[in-house]
Amino acid sequence: MKGCSRSFGTARLAEAGAWTFPPVRPGRRVGLLGGSFDPPHQGHVHITREALKRFGLDEVWWLVSPGNPLKPEAPATLERRMAAARAIMRHPRVRITDIEARLGTRYTAETLHKLLPHYRGMRFVWLMGADNLAGFHRWERWEEIMCMLPVGVIARPGERIAARRSPAALRFRRYRLPAARARLLADCPPPAWCFINIPMTDLSSTAIRMRGEWIR
Repeated sequence: MKGCSRSFGTARLAEAGAWTFPPVRPGRRVGLLGGSFDPPHQGHVHITREALKRFGLDEVWWLVSPGNPLKPEAPATLERRMAAARAIMRHPRVRITDIEARLGTRYTAETLHKLLPHYRGMRFVWLMGADNLAGFHRWERWEEIMCMLPVGVIARPGERIAARRSPAALRFRRYRLPAARARLLADCPPPAWCFINIPMTDLSSTAIRMRGEWIR
């Protein structure tokens, strides 16, 4: 495929209203982990800690979303999920945020269009599990996301083969960074992505809800 268009990241900060963006020193490497977190669990914590280490990140921000456009059922209230996230993810280099609700965005591409221009000196990496990569081609404007910032993919048990054969992985295969160079991902111009395998528990928010341990 041809390279990405460089017309992204032109959103006006005025669109964000009076909300103040989190302050960050220029040059920091920041991972963005978005999701419903309905509920947040130790699997999210493990992914976050591994991302900090394997991708050489200075921080990770959890972007707790108001809802998931790909899921028909509404999640628990944002306030409840934010509180649960803060309770389970205690780390000095991790921020729990409701940026999407503050910006009034519904899709990841929209969020990034508004967020990235405010941090032009930052090096952001979008973080996702291998299950998200497998279905990434169903995300709204997913190719734009790949062209806006590097993407770090963390493998979950039983999902590695499907993720590597996904439309997104095949479309952008020439831009894949070897796992041995994962710590360089934040410095790579997009499109760039890296797939890493780590030992993981098989926890999922869906399984927790099915066991009745989290009632919406």
